[in-house]
Amino acid sequence: MSTLEMIEAAAGRLRGHVRETPILSSPFLDEIAGRRVLVKPECLQHTGSFKFRGAWSAISALGNEDRQRGVIAYSSGNHAQGVAYAAAQHGISSVIVMPSDAPQLKINNTRALGAEVVLYDRANESREEIGEALASERGLTLIRPYDEPQVIAGQGTVGLELARQAAEMDVNEADVLVCCGGGGLTSGIALALEGHAPGLRARPCEPKGFDDVKRSLATGCIQSNNATAGNICDAILTPQPGQITFPILNRLCGPGLSVTEDEAMRAMAQAFLRLKIVLEPGGAVSLASALYRADEIESDAVIVVASGGNADPEVFAKALGFLT
Repeated sequence: MSTLEMIEAAAGRLRGHVRETPILSSPFLDEIAGRRVLVKPECLQHTGSFKFRGAWSAISALGNEDRQRGVIAYSSGNHAQGVAYAAAQHGISSVIVMPSDAPQLKINNTRALGAEVVLYDRANESREEIGEALASERGLTLIRPYDEPQVIAGQGTVGLELARQAAEMDVNEADVLVCCGGGGLTSGIALALEGHAPGLRARPCEPKGFDDVKRSLATGCIQSNNATAGNICDAILTPQPGQITFPILNRLCGPGLSVTEDEAMRAMAQAFLRLKIVLEPGGAVSLASALYRADEIESDAVIVVASGGNADPEVFAKALGFLT
């Protein structure tokens, strides 16, 4: 299991390699939400998402022999790029199993970062089975995208930064809205906040129809999605919460929130217009929740973790159409 001590140790290994992302705000966003909105743009992180943190944490924690044999990961794109770049920075090889329908930008970027990309059919094949088989055949270390203690520890460094930044801004009580797939980022942040900012509460945010974490929290047991594809928020489409992440989420998080595809696109447009940042749909559901689910939030301030910005140009152009 991941712990606060693991997160703090990961922060030490990440120091000098990860970007500390700022806190942004806009009175226009405050007006839409009806409260103070603070945004932590992890879209500005290396490879365009928070995933670099977990990848560096996991690879840097490996023994030298395991590291030199290389690593493998499965991902729809952001974990893929994070692992590929972290592996390249460590001078080791990486293999990434990606769905064939992942945004072409993410596939191209992963290859450009030096990884061998293995494509699969998301609807009919299991990435877990493919990844585990290749790991066994080639002697590679599998770095799972969220159900991996050292990955969770790396993602939790977002929470450490956020806790300190919120305190500097005299924000001691707030809901922290986090884009959530399998729960690695949300659970890591929740653990960091428990230890360093107990007045801040993590809340997972998901697309409607793929809100397995929201439903799991409501019932107290893991719920699955009926589909694993078919939504524009591809970065956070997972079958169900992780076996490691869900107990943390269930213990520490507030109720989940879910938004429509159109609301995610509108949030992308507002982020660009008001904050001058680029978000992808899956990285914008937290901001969409802040702006368009205000009646489900009680705190006077809300902190949004904008988790990724690897949007295909066509998708981003479509999002900007929501400004007209």
